[in-house]
Amino acid sequence: MMNETTTGPADLHRVIAEALGGVLERDLEDIGLETMLFDELGLDSTGVLDLMLRLEELLGVELDTDELEMGHFATVGNLAGFLEAALGERE
Repeated sequence: MMNETTTGPADLHRVIAEALGGVLERDLEDIGLETMLFDELGLDSTGVLDLMLRLEELLGVELDTDELEMGHFATVGNLAGFLEAALGERE
């Protein structure tokens, strides 16, 4: 689990890669911020739910699902931006 001192962009990228790897059952450490979650990685709507649960667990935060939009899942960078904003609101 991450603490509040490790929520920078590089850390979020690592956490997203770890969570996505778990959902998609493969190593994704080489993904970039522009990697498209649906088109390139094959994430689907069921995977989004699993991904959110894994991210909540890894980050130690409850994400507001009312704030989620499909655009947040367009790319790794979009998702990192959403998470960064969500973590910022928590502090």
